[in-house]
Amino acid sequence: MNRMTPVLKLTDIDLRYSNSNKPLVVLDRASFTLSRGEMVALVAPSGAGKSTLLHIAGLLERPDGGEVELYGKSCSQLNDDERTAIRRSDIGFVYQFHHLLPEFTALENVMIPQMIAGLDRKIAQGRALKLLEYLRISHRATHRPAELSGGEQQRVAIARSVANVPLVLLADEPTGNLDPVTSEYVFRALAALVRQSGLSALIATHNHTLAKQMNRRITLQAGKIIELA
Repeated sequence: MNRMTPVLKLTDIDLRYSNSNKPLVVLDRASFTLSRGEMVALVAPSGAGKSTLLHIAGLLERPDGGEVELYGKSCSQLNDDERTAIRRSDIGFVYQFHHLLPEFTALENVMIPQMIAGLDRKIAQGRALKLLEYLRISHRATHRPAELSGGEQQRVAIARSVANVPLVLLADEPTGNLDPVTSEYVFRALAALVRQSGLSALIATHNHTLAKQMNRRITLQAGKIIELA
């Protein structure tokens, strides 16, 4: 694996939705590269296509045209099972709402993705505890999501998203439901984890203060990805 190869590369991505009058252009030859260890902010107004772009980058949605590559490997011709396998091993997701499984503890929520990937339960438990410790939430490991605050839930969700050591982390408004103080705290925890692990992250956010703390900022204009100064 060449370290100079972009972790994620989108080339000429097109996506259009049909309606009764004319196609709605969401993405128009949108191109973007994400390098190893880079943390990039995606800032754009609601409805501009941020979530759609993340879904395509994360192989959750297929574009009408263009190419998605992970470490130089084309993903266009992969079948659904192959795409699912890549998502499980190479891509981590964090959403605005934590989506933790309510019947399981924080620790179990971080263990489950690892066990699905075939890891031994004891090893999964040890790795999960280390992640929770790193994110300063291990003291709540035995609590279920309903017993956690919003910031605690989101830190558990972040731990879960990187439990299988992905190549890239895709986050869609990960602090959008949090108050400013908690938002800053969660973001700092996420940024520290990205720096420490060397993974790459593309983070959609409306928070310009947080966006300015990342390596680069991009936006969507008329379906194209534009670099911001």
